[in-house]
Amino acid sequence: MQKAKVYIDGQSGTTGLQIYDRIGAREDLELLRIDEDKRHDLEERCRFLNAADIVFLCLPDDGAREAVSLIENPDVRVIDASTAHRTNDGWTYGFPELSREQREAIRHSKRVANPGCHATGFISCAAPLVRMGIVPANYPLTCFSLTGYSGGGKKMIASYESDVRDPQLDAPGIYGLNLHHKHLPEMQKVCGLEKAPVFLPVVDDYYKGMATTIMLHNELLPGCPSAEEISRRLQEYYAGEQFVKVLPYAPSRPTAYAAALAGTDELHIFVCGHETQTTVTALFDNLGKGASGAAVQNMDIMLGLDRGAPV
Repeated sequence: MQKAKVYIDGQSGTTGLQIYDRIGAREDLELLRIDEDKRHDLEERCRFLNAADIVFLCLPDDGAREAVSLIENPDVRVIDASTAHRTNDGWTYGFPELSREQREAIRHSKRVANPGCHATGFISCAAPLVRMGIVPANYPLTCFSLTGYSGGGKKMIASYESDVRDPQLDAPGIYGLNLHHKHLPEMQKVCGLEKAPVFLPVVDDYYKGMATTIMLHNELLPGCPSAEEISRRLQEYYAGEQFVKVLPYAPSRPTAYAAALAGTDELHIFVCGHETQTTVTALFDNLGKGASGAAVQNMDIMLGLDRGAPV
């Protein structure tokens, strides 16, 4: 059986390096490697982009759009890790656990947009609740999302790991304070919300891991479901999934650590609260299910090697 040819455009970035770490030693793939001194050579990039079966784009948005424009081979399939195509018609959103139909759409797609890290946490919690009618499409959702600094790329990593760094980095940093974070369009569209959520991301002094939380007033939901009922419905929604799991309901937990799933490709959801208030939290690795792990999962689905299929 012929091996699938895979090319990573932008391999030197954090996401690209993580993808390479996951697939570099696999014997079922042929990894195409551009010479380091030619990775900015347009003609050479074009040759590699058109020679692959699967292309990962680990580039800034404009670079990703340019790369797509260079692909003339109709058989090349693309997984874009940038923000450029996540809400575009003609691109499939790469979160297979949304539904069986979503997984099948990814399987047959030529163009897959990999989700953003914060968006992954928000969508995993909110989208099922909207689809099941528990949260109305016009509900005023709010979201708080804590991430390790690796999600900010090479420049942020260097600033946190510098021997001489800004003392302010010792404490959590709230950013996106203009409330126009780049993940908001996909969060709203994929969840089917009438309004974008109020969303505050926070970066802290640890390398990787995320905790993304939505907060609900139950009396504003149809039928005023309890936190326990919301947990049960989410367990039913994700039943059988291998990478996304809903933990048993507990009204409260002593502490939830954002790095609990660092180094894995899993995402765990847990619900806390009571009769009138509920929190739903997704724990995962921003470089795993939040980026490179999700990209490789999408590649496997597209190649018919779906290791994360529901059991």
